[in-house]
Amino acid sequence: MAFPDVFNTHFGKYVEDFIMWLTINYDFFFDGIKAGILKFMIFINKGLMLIPWFVVIALIFWAAWKLIDLKSGIIFSIMLFLIGSFDYWEPMMTTLAIVLTSVIISLLIGIPVGIFISYKKRAEKIAMPILDAMQTMPSFVYLLPAIMFFGLGLVPAVFATTIYALPPVIRLTNLAIHSVSKEMVEASNSFGASKWQTLMKVEIPQAMPTIMAGINQTTMMAMAMVVISSMIGARGLGLSVLTSINRIDIAMGVEAGTCVVFMAIIIDRLTQAFADRYKYE
Repeated sequence: MAFPDVFNTHFGKYVEDFIMWLTINYDFFFDGIKAGILKFMIFINKGLMLIPWFVVIALIFWAAWKLIDLKSGIIFSIMLFLIGSFDYWEPMMTTLAIVLTSVIISLLIGIPVGIFISYKKRAEKIAMPILDAMQTMPSFVYLLPAIMFFGLGLVPAVFATTIYALPPVIRLTNLAIHSVSKEMVEASNSFGASKWQTLMKVEIPQAMPTIMAGINQTTMMAMAMVVISSMIGARGLGLSVLTSINRIDIAMGVEAGTCVVFMAIIIDRLTQAFADRYKYE
């Protein structure tokens, strides 16, 4: 038996109308955001492209050696060399610029929000269902408002990636502040420290390992969005993967996909190792 049409709320239509209203009445606001994000991302991309390939490989080797071990440094260097040998060095840098821009924006928004909701119970109760919805929403859905607000290209890709990658850093920052020992906070207060001093000198240092885990998760989610965001005009490795699918080009797909995997492994291992080294003792 079919569900009666009289109860159909057409919820999606209201959301679409709201987004259209925003784009019509606040186009200057979105144009400003678009110009700012594009300028910042181009700056990062040009900066990355200025670094010679052998210097990048040497830096990754040194970082992996110091943070993990010599074997990881050699393996990561070989991975980067293979990416260059596949002729995907420039797309890799573009992908890295998209990921870095999205992660930086996510951290600038996510860490303050996480701290704020850890202090405000009511705000936490409102934020948690929103974060649940953001994490369970199919990632393709984020592309629609990104296109409506910013059109096609790199900026909507960064916007969609940021929204997709934002929840972990908010959740884990909130959890990290909650997990700080109450005795330590009370001791800080009893010595006359202000709320700001207690936050900066006691709570954040104690919470840093968990916050770093959130940064790692956010980075990996941004990396996972790279291929999907290529559907709205983002360049980089994601576009090569998408092109290989459209052309059924197995060779291109294998090489581009391998490059994405190599990048994900290197970023994940290095950020995890950095988080471990950053533990407060």
